[in-house]
Amino acid sequence: MIKGFVFDLNGTMIDDMEYHIKAWHRILNDLGASISLERMKEECYGKNHELLERMFPGRFTYEEKDAMSYEKEKAYQAAFRPQLKLLPGLESFIKEAFDRGIKMSIGSAAIMFNIDFVLDGLNIRPYFHTLVSADDVSSSKPNPETFLKCAAGMGLEPEECLVFEDAPKGVLCAQNAGMKCIVIKGIHTEEEFADLKNITEYIDDYTQVSIDSLLV
Repeated sequence: MIKGFVFDLNGTMIDDMEYHIKAWHRILNDLGASISLERMKEECYGKNHELLERMFPGRFTYEEKDAMSYEKEKAYQAAFRPQLKLLPGLESFIKEAFDRGIKMSIGSAAIMFNIDFVLDGLNIRPYFHTLVSADDVSSSKPNPETFLKCAAGMGLEPEECLVFEDAPKGVLCAQNAGMKCIVIKGIHTEEEFADLKNITEYIDDYTQVSIDSLLV
């Protein structure tokens, strides 16, 4: 039986992935990457440091990558702040889940700086029992560490958790953790998830799903 919900953040709770992609696209091309927006979409996963290392192996120190990471997040937040809102139906969904005693957590490859931006900007921090950011794991998605820490933080077994994700690597992370997953359709097509076996359904937003249907 499902006893807890685990949410990815970007693209799953808020519709902001295009802002992340564009912020990275500008920064990386300024550094000489010469990549397209489509390629940037494919590379926009995992920790910021990992992304920079994939694009520029061995070029930057940890401190330089840290500084560029915060530069990127500040640019993203400044651009996205006027559009900051939960996906349709999610506010009532998490309020109902909270009232029914369902534990909830956020497991994201974002740094806590960005998770705080969303939780405090939308006043939803009290609903979440556990937060796992890029700062809290040694290996990012699709390694299952993020979602396993969410389960442990909620005091639940992996099979008691249902994950909400929007990205193939995030769904694979859930599969590796032994968790079922609902996919929020956004910038990725259903074909990109074809090899994953833990998906229970695809939704456009949270108006299309009821809590009763999930607690099985």
